[in-house]
Amino acid sequence: QLQLVESGGGLVQAGGSLRLSCAASGGTFSRYTMGWFRQAPGKEREFVAAIRWSGDMTYYADSVKGRFTISRDNAKNTVALQMNSLEPEDTAVYYCAAGRGSSWLLTGRSEYDYWGQGTQVTVSS
Repeated sequence: QLQLVESGGGLVQAGGSLRLSCAASGGTFSRYTMGWFRQAPGKEREFVAAIRWSGDMTYYADSVKGRFTISRDNAKNTVALQMNSLEPEDTAVYYCAAGRGSSWLLTGRSEYDYWGQGTQVTVSS
């Protein structure tokens, strides 16, 4: 049973940067695809980024491509999301998630087995 805890959220002005971290415990972290999702008020939780168990492949939603970078450190059981050039539209609760499937690329909420509690990111204009 994998436990995930996010940190690093906060309030930032448009154009600024934030780095989110997610610490995993209680399971074999390196076996899982790790993903980041976000949920804005009144909206569905949406996929943001995913990284393969080995860290050598990543995938991003079009809305964040070129601005966000996902990375992981299997030695430390952590996954990070570096967010640059933030926009007010990026305001949401951000969640990290872990999943395993026939393919490493998991973009659907139902494909992930474990979730963190979320961290709030607010971007002011």
